[in-house]
Amino acid sequence: MKKNGLILLLVGLLVIMPFVFGVTGDFGGSDGQAASVISEIAPDYQPWIEPIFEPASGEIESLLFTLQGSLGSAVIFYILGFYQGRRRRHATDR
Repeated sequence: MKKNGLILLLVGLLVIMPFVFGVTGDFGGSDGQAASVISEIAPDYQPWIEPIFEPASGEIESLLFTLQGSLGSAVIFYILGFYQGRRRRHATDR
């Protein structure tokens, strides 16, 4: 019980600390950084293809990225759970 309370306290501190210390930052992805480096190295570079879909804002782009990661995780953990259950079922059949 003490262990769970300590873990919850530490997680709470991790969430609150950036607000207390006033940490600010630009949370940009590597795509923007890569584009600026490419334009420095080869200013006449032309991309091979263009994006099929361009989100209306950064928030929508973040939402779609998070949704993609969540769905991928769900598929992976479903498969792991399926095989774990199958293995347990075969172990009890013997």
